[in-house]
Amino acid sequence: MFFSIDPHNGVAIYEQIVRQVKFAIAEGTLSPGQLLPSVRVLSQRLAINSNTIARAFQQLQADGALELVRGRGLAVCANATGPCQDARRTLIADRLRSVLTEALHGGLEPADIKRIVREQLDTLAGSVATVASAPDEESSP
Repeated sequence: MFFSIDPHNGVAIYEQIVRQVKFAIAEGTLSPGQLLPSVRVLSQRLAINSNTIARAFQQLQADGALELVRGRGLAVCANATGPCQDARRTLIADRLRSVLTEALHGGLEPADIKRIVREQLDTLAGSVATVASAPDEESSP
């Protein structure tokens, strides 16, 4: 699983981790019962404070996406896929609604917005790494 953390995008780092784990569960990159890396390992791999990772994992446990397996670590809950798919859909819908509201408020016509969205989808298609993707050689730290 590949994490893409951007400290400058306006979303808290722990929340970026929460979202990416949920998205990975939703798309099947992380499957029920699969163990996640420990806080220490993930902290070292991402060069992020271990408290930030721990906070994200606590949130994922509270949300029912992860569960503690005694003596082994945190694993994806058996019934996490559906709720994570719902959470992904809701998050994206809310973010799109915000952007569309701003575009309409700014005076763009629906046809213009559709054209812009279509152009951006065409531009991004195939060029955006998913949580299942390995980082490119160029973007590796």
